[in-house]
Amino acid sequence: MKPEKVVYYSDPLHDDFAGTNIKTQKVGGDFPYIHESRIWNFIAFLLYYIIAIPLVFIASKVYLGLKFENRKVLKKLRNTGFYLYGNHTRDLDAFIPSMSAFPKKAYIIANADAVSIPFLYNIVQMLGAIPVPSSLSGMKGFTDAIFQRIKEKKCVAIFPEGHVWPFYTGIRPFVDTSFYYPSKDGAPVVAMVTTYRKRKGLFALAKRPGMTVTFSEPFYPDKTLPFKKSQKELRDKAFSFMTEISSSRENVEYIRYLRKTEENGDSLKT
Repeated sequence: MKPEKVVYYSDPLHDDFAGTNIKTQKVGGDFPYIHESRIWNFIAFLLYYIIAIPLVFIASKVYLGLKFENRKVLKKLRNTGFYLYGNHTRDLDAFIPSMSAFPKKAYIIANADAVSIPFLYNIVQMLGAIPVPSSLSGMKGFTDAIFQRIKEKKCVAIFPEGHVWPFYTGIRPFVDTSFYYPSKDGAPVVAMVTTYRKRKGLFALAKRPGMTVTFSEPFYPDKTLPFKKSQKELRDKAFSFMTEISSSRENVEYIRYLRKTEENGDSLKT
């Protein structure tokens, strides 16, 4: 399959090709990460399970062509909270944890853009977004919210690459800081990898490839190691699994990413 376009990048850690132009609002110490209101939480339940999940199911199957491999591993974790770590290749990646963890609710670590759209502030939170704070004053509320969701036996999804690279077929380097949370609370980690396949049947005419998400067996932090080493070991296990799957499965290159050089210039082609 010939790529539809070519994108040139310079920094795999920080370049972002999501294409959103949202004016980011600050998320500080006063941000309400946890809502105690029964009315708020009842509306959140209805919105998530009665409205969002059916719509997400249809969109995932028809528009994204989403399929799962080894999803059965998540059933083993139905009586505990767990973390999902995956590569970030679509602006609709939030659909993946919601679909894969069901009926368990999935919460997604997101940047502050997620709660910066006027009139959608509460709705996005009700659907499971946990925004990364913009200042140190918000870190306590942020981490407390993550740990509380795990104690509630929910799923917390993290995309450690940080930025969206649409349809990217590799695994970008990521640091181990996002593995602080499972290293701290001892909850299991499952790595998930999105790869792309050519669509068949009625959907063969679709230019965009379908998504296949493959799950690892659970990883657990090694409590016999010093904290930092345990954190790094979790990161390395997840990264190793993700790179192995991305290189060994069908992975259609819909968009080609090339590093900028003096030869191809400094402009970004799309």
